[in-house]
Amino acid sequence: MAVTDFTNQAFEQPESQPSTKPVRSVRDRLVPPMPGSFWWGWLGPLLVTAFGAILRFTNLGWPRAVMFDETYYAKDAWALLNFGAEHNVVKDADKILMQGGTDIWQQCAPTEVEKCAAYVVHPPLGKWMIAAGEQIFGMNPYGWRFAGALVGVLSILILARVARRMTRSTLLGCLAGLLLSIEGLHLVLSRTALLDIFLMFWVLAGFACLVVDRDRARSRLVDWYESSPLNDQGPGLGLRPWRLAAGLCLGAACAVKWSGIFFLIGFAVMSLLWDAGARRAVGLRKPYSGAVARDLSPALLAMGLLPALTYVASWAGWFASPMGWGRNWAQATSQGPAYFVFDSIRSWVSYHLQVLSFHTGLATPHNYQSEPWSWPLLLRPVAFFYESPPTGCGTGQSCSQAVLGVGTPVIWYGGLAALIAMIAWYVATRDWRAGAVLMGYAVGWLPWFYWAIADDRTMFLFYAIPMVPFMILAIVLAAGLIIGPSNAAPVRRMVGASAVGVFTLLALLNFWWLYPVLTAEVLPYAEWSARMFFKGWI
Repeated sequence: MAVTDFTNQAFEQPESQPSTKPVRSVRDRLVPPMPGSFWWGWLGPLLVTAFGAILRFTNLGWPRAVMFDETYYAKDAWALLNFGAEHNVVKDADKILMQGGTDIWQQCAPTEVEKCAAYVVHPPLGKWMIAAGEQIFGMNPYGWRFAGALVGVLSILILARVARRMTRSTLLGCLAGLLLSIEGLHLVLSRTALLDIFLMFWVLAGFACLVVDRDRARSRLVDWYESSPLNDQGPGLGLRPWRLAAGLCLGAACAVKWSGIFFLIGFAVMSLLWDAGARRAVGLRKPYSGAVARDLSPALLAMGLLPALTYVASWAGWFASPMGWGRNWAQATSQGPAYFVFDSIRSWVSYHLQVLSFHTGLATPHNYQSEPWSWPLLLRPVAFFYESPPTGCGTGQSCSQAVLGVGTPVIWYGGLAALIAMIAWYVATRDWRAGAVLMGYAVGWLPWFYWAIADDRTMFLFYAIPMVPFMILAIVLAAGLIIGPSNAAPVRRMVGASAVGVFTLLALLNFWWLYPVLTAEVLPYAEWSARMFFKGWI
């Protein structure tokens, strides 16, 4: 189907000053119509998602090994299923698991149960999600990787749909999903039982809910504008279930890793600014005071109280278990229900202060650590797995088998250029889409500079995975600008579409070339070495 069937005027007319045009133009400007067929709007993203699912679920249990930090999270998840809280394991736990055993726990006397509690430094939700796969498929590599692969696939669909909504283009939405499908770091984390893929998923889901909420709120505001006389502040916008859903998702992000708090704060501010911008765009004389008076209180409920409750609820297993680290169960249950509540809260807060001290003081050197300034350049990825098969690979030469946690360079370097273009576009037009992408990328990246400077904290490239969807959205928005609006000259659109097509083909080729070292295929050493683009990849 031709490009002109998919793209529309989404890139022609960014919002600016309050409108003096007829009512219909106000609706079109605040809530542009969605393009094309409803069915294509779902079928296209679903096809791209199916492609991503094949990449993520094929040989998911391979390599049959405990890779990198799976040694923590797979076992913590299994402990949550068995005890409700994390539990210390025996020294040879990894070996026992690879031999098909599951009895990996240190033993404690009934009166010393708290001595078996494991000290962990991340909230439990991501591990509960890993545990769901282990419950279904067993305590094996496929079981502990299943949930990560599932949310990785779902994130492709969410990104495709949110990109379609932001650009009003099904083609550009599918492009976003395709690029995430072939993004190397996303693929590796989708096939590994680490927490970061779950953090990315909940952040992206929360952002998507806010984009839908933006459309719904603006539609209500235009309904009021069409039927009521203008006043200074405008109306309240009623119940906003999509904003509530966003608060739930962003609370879940915080319940996976504390770094979710930066997205929660940034997106809450962004959503309020969207509300004020909508009130300004319909011509209200006091749009900002209107946003404070009408939107702030329900926003605090959705983006403050609800995330907090979600976070606390994720600790239900720790509260219910006598084995949680620092739980002091015997003390809490010794003096009645009221004391149980207050002592449990005291223990929980004390545990959080210990974790905060750990995170601010984590400066242990690691072979694969990297500084945040280097992440967009992919200078130092993490080798999640590497072996030289003792039997070779049938060629009589030494061979390598690797899972390298690295992004697809064409996408990352193209994304860096697109982000620079988004800065220029936002300065020139104040287009909300460029601002949203820059906000999402910035709150996922800039806070890490504080810890790099203040605490010299140990950090890794895969911490950047929540930034990846926003990097791809920047590429897609830039692609829309390159292709041009529907009323542009046919030659310009053909050249623009060709340029975007060439970039997409290069990304596919780059991913195809890297795929063997992302999925532990056995390669002759020379072929493995040829795929190490930079010295820091080795």
